[in-house]
Amino acid sequence: MACGAAREGKSDTASLELLPSAPRKMNENKPGGSQNSTCVFCRKNDDCPIKYGEKKTNEKWNLTVHYYCLKCSVCKKTGASIGCVAPRCKRSYHFPCGLQRECIFQFTGNFASFCWKHRPVQIITPNNCRDSLLCTICLEFIEPVPTYNVLRSPCCKNAWFHRDCLQVQAVNAGVFFFRCTICNNSDIFQKEMLRMGIHIPEKDASWELEENAYQELLQHYEHCDVRRCRCKEGRDYNVPDSKWEIKRCQCCGSSGTHLACSSLQSWEENWECLECRSILYSAGKFEKAKKHALPNTNVGINDCLLEESSPKLARQSPGDQRKDVLRQGSKFRRDISTLIVELGFQVKKKPKKVFINKANIWNSALDGFRNQNFNPSYTIEIVYVNENDHFGREQPGSKQEFLSLLMQQLENSPLFEGSLSKNLSLNSQALKENLYYEAGKMVAISLVHGGPSPGFFSQTLFNCLAYGPENTQPILDDVSDFDVAQIMIRVNTAATVADLNSLVHDYYKYLELIGCLRIITSISDKYMLAKDILVYHVIKRVQAPFESFKQGLKTLGVLEKIQTYPEAFFHIFCHKPENLSAKILSDLFTVHTLSDVQTLGFWNSYLQAVEDGKSTVTMEDILIFATGCKSIPPAGFKPSPSIECLHMDFPVGNKCENCLALPITSTYKEFQESMDFAIKNTLRLEKEENSHFI
Repeated sequence: MACGAAREGKSDTASLELLPSAPRKMNENKPGGSQNSTCVFCRKNDDCPIKYGEKKTNEKWNLTVHYYCLKCSVCKKTGASIGCVAPRCKRSYHFPCGLQRECIFQFTGNFASFCWKHRPVQIITPNNCRDSLLCTICLEFIEPVPTYNVLRSPCCKNAWFHRDCLQVQAVNAGVFFFRCTICNNSDIFQKEMLRMGIHIPEKDASWELEENAYQELLQHYEHCDVRRCRCKEGRDYNVPDSKWEIKRCQCCGSSGTHLACSSLQSWEENWECLECRSILYSAGKFEKAKKHALPNTNVGINDCLLEESSPKLARQSPGDQRKDVLRQGSKFRRDISTLIVELGFQVKKKPKKVFINKANIWNSALDGFRNQNFNPSYTIEIVYVNENDHFGREQPGSKQEFLSLLMQQLENSPLFEGSLSKNLSLNSQALKENLYYEAGKMVAISLVHGGPSPGFFSQTLFNCLAYGPENTQPILDDVSDFDVAQIMIRVNTAATVADLNSLVHDYYKYLELIGCLRIITSISDKYMLAKDILVYHVIKRVQAPFESFKQGLKTLGVLEKIQTYPEAFFHIFCHKPENLSAKILSDLFTVHTLSDVQTLGFWNSYLQAVEDGKSTVTMEDILIFATGCKSIPPAGFKPSPSIECLHMDFPVGNKCENCLALPITSTYKEFQESMDFAIKNTLRLEKEENSHFI
């Protein structure tokens, strides 16, 4: 029992009393005394002074130790109370000394300790090691080689961390919020981190324990956040009991809209912001609410089945709702640029040339991506070639310009149908040539390699990719076929059972072919008929192209990222980037060299003149001229756009370096004329060269 007591907390006291400064308490190896006692540290009864050191017994506590078991293997001082659990290992050390020698202490199970020779390691195959990657916590570069100070995530193979960064994260997050920074996995991630000696305290996150941490949630939010606010008095204008009263999101309360800006008839109507709608939909815990009852009503089809209604929350108090959204952590608040930068970590610095004919972007891109030597995880190096050039001269090209042109080609290709918001089409020749797969692959490559996002997907197509076709309800706007739209109109306007039966008779073969033929018994059957036709035409009809496109989008893990953070990717897939302004371009271009002050003033005045419509060029023209892109990519430009002032007649755009050289002129009029002439004519010539489409 005495030894048991020592193991449970008295060993430190005993250790102090066993020091050489207290010899009076020691039994100096008396026969029949300590020789048959067991050392409380190594659990051995051996009495070999040469191997274990002198064996001593504390008579007061009846504790026996070997002298070497008391001595720290690092600092050589007494009081070492921690030993390596590896069999036959005699090393003992103080806790600080163990940290200094990179020992591992497991804060779980039996709280095992491992010395520097026997500590657990992460086994990584050599093929997975490559150039420097970013620590996904501090974003500083580290070598992706497992060491004591560098650890890899067990669930995301390209996620690496500094040990110190992980420990700080664990202490702050606690057991309830400590998880992989990439995929949010907690079980597998925590188990591996505990094995590698990361202490995860059993407490709530530090930010949850702060006093008044969510105090701002108690304040009323009064700001209109819709994309186009119609109020002339501004977004903060709020007049109760009028159309300019601000309605807050019923879920988060941190976004708002004027009633008129969201076509709300009264303040009592429910309204959710776009972010909360995506969160609720992706959580899978809430059912879509029906805006109208289907049977026994006179509601038109466009007001019910053909319109995708907002998902509603389960019965919760407003405080619980806000807390639930906040507790879902960073998964729903990740910035899109950060997500794309994380995807870009996969790209190795090894360059791979892709030869592109600007007069035939689509086919040359297909040839390059289908080449057996092409690897999407290698750095893409664009080389422009001209088939009509008999000398075979090559010209280095801008990767972002190429990807921008490729996304434009894809948007206008026969693989998609629709006007502004597009869905996949059914093209048998494209299926045969596996073009839907290549299209998905192109989108993935564009995003990961810093190119633009599509921006033309319909919400229905995106929802199918993010949440699955089985969880998606198409709307009437998804129908681009005129004949099918006419059938839907007849279904919508049918007022009697006779009208519906007449429609079924007229389109009997079509309805039978698509599996939507049904017996009409009441006027309410038109709603299910309309839904069946929509689901077939928009989703089931293009199932083969969709599956092929989805496989291509899995390239470099893009589809998995979309399904993990759908609310972040929704905007860049379904909406065009915001319009450029003089301020945006002025902030975008930086001055890296000493430049002419007057010319920089002309530059800012020119941007304002273009925004005011006093020039023949547009903001997009300026950006294309300098970078090859008509919008800012989601992850930004690399390298960052810059300007310089030179003594020359016309401006020059270096798209490979994203550098714009401005002409130094004596007057603003000369500056504007030079800019307008060069930009307008350069883009006109390039457009003529790139006029070949699929």
